[in-house]
Amino acid sequence: MSQSGAVGGLEQDLSTDVKDPEAFEDSHMEKRVSGDTAYTIDDRTDKRLTRKFDLHIVPWLFGLWLLAFIDRSNIGNANIDGLSTDLKLTKYDFNIALAVFYIPYILIDVPSNLWMKRLRAGYYLPGLMICWGLVSCFMGFTKSFGGLVAARFFLGLFEGGLLGGMIIYLAMFYRRHQLLYRIGLFYCAAPLSGAFGGLLATGLAEIREGGYNRWPWIFFVEGAITVLYGVLTMFFLPHSPAHARFLTEDERRLAAYRMKLDAHGAASKHDVEQERFSWHWVRMALLNWNTVILSLNFFAIITPIYSFSLFLPTIIKTLGYTRVTAQLFTVPPNMAGFISVLVTSHFSDRYKVRGPFMLAGATLAIVGYIMLIAGPRPAVQYGGTFLVAAGIFPCSPLVMGWLTNNLAPHYVRATGTGFQICVANCAAFIATFTYLDRDAPRYIAGHSINLGVLGLCLILTVCNMLYVKHENHLRESGRRDGRLSVEDPSLLGHRHPHFKYTT
Repeated sequence: MSQSGAVGGLEQDLSTDVKDPEAFEDSHMEKRVSGDTAYTIDDRTDKRLTRKFDLHIVPWLFGLWLLAFIDRSNIGNANIDGLSTDLKLTKYDFNIALAVFYIPYILIDVPSNLWMKRLRAGYYLPGLMICWGLVSCFMGFTKSFGGLVAARFFLGLFEGGLLGGMIIYLAMFYRRHQLLYRIGLFYCAAPLSGAFGGLLATGLAEIREGGYNRWPWIFFVEGAITVLYGVLTMFFLPHSPAHARFLTEDERRLAAYRMKLDAHGAASKHDVEQERFSWHWVRMALLNWNTVILSLNFFAIITPIYSFSLFLPTIIKTLGYTRVTAQLFTVPPNMAGFISVLVTSHFSDRYKVRGPFMLAGATLAIVGYIMLIAGPRPAVQYGGTFLVAAGIFPCSPLVMGWLTNNLAPHYVRATGTGFQICVANCAAFIATFTYLDRDAPRYIAGHSINLGVLGLCLILTVCNMLYVKHENHLRESGRRDGRLSVEDPSLLGHRHPHFKYTT
């Protein structure tokens, strides 16, 4: 490769100087991890690579998650537009239909993450979307409780691999401390879906055509949009940096090389495509304290997120507002969550920390639930929903990004992230029974449950911060260097002495 290769993306040099200290925090590692050849990566080229990924990948993932969350939670909008009445649902039928979604969703998480690279991510993720979009469409035809439960089951089956898949997919392209902001860029679609979905549902519920009145049209139209978007995405989403047609050949090599540098010895391969599955990586992921603590922490966070997304229209309606007004009033709190996710994820990557931002978000949400419980007037209670949304929605990308940062290489990350989402989604069985009709209109029990799990979130966050600081101290002081002599360095992964955990 010529010296001019840096202009195209890659410059060969025996020096270990890295011109962008922000991009590579430990430039002294460059020659060690690269083998017999070292490269310098200039700041301008590195930023150009990142901009290309931002332009060609993140917007598609944003659309995937936006439509996934709309199709998952639009049953809440359909419910206040007559679904329970038309299907003659009684007592806990609606809650059961919500809960059934999460059974296959939980079971498929880890296998889906392990399959994704083999089945080609650029086809696999849009393929899931097409399948659940079709299921969502068919949900509008259901005439019974049994049909509703069956549709929710298959919706969960096809949506189950999406979130973990997108996290692992992004980790193929972005460095560890670029990752959280990109997760935030697509995850902000979750609160936005509540805002957009509420507006869309308000209009669609006015349709009365072909014997289908109001709520079926929410599923028909939104499901059809999902299918079309999935087909379109399949033509543009690359499988990995090596398959990115929008990069030059030099840029593809650079993209793979900078990920190896960022791994600080945790990855033995330049290109994720070269990594091979081994049960060794699965055991490493599941026996890591980060995986255990942050999986339980995600469980604590998901409980209020799911109950908030599914029941916000119902909660607002019980404050004394009409059906249409309740739909429209879901928009502002969700917009607060949307803005909060973007701001929090930006500053979390900027300062390269996760835990302190999670402590702030959980505390803000706790204040919001206290307002919902103790607020003397509907206006105060409605104000509490803003604090809840702004506090809990950023915690989800934070806790996922935190674990992804602290696991390596690919199959360790795939297993750990899948396990985290699997454990977290068990919270859905609590969340879907948090707000029961018998507790209306104040829903004190539901709000109290969410207060309790947010308290658990604070405790677990502090525990993981203390653990990773202790482990980083051991590595910095050289007390983990013995692993290099007694174990195969290529199999150490995130246990490598030069790999630093994110706090």
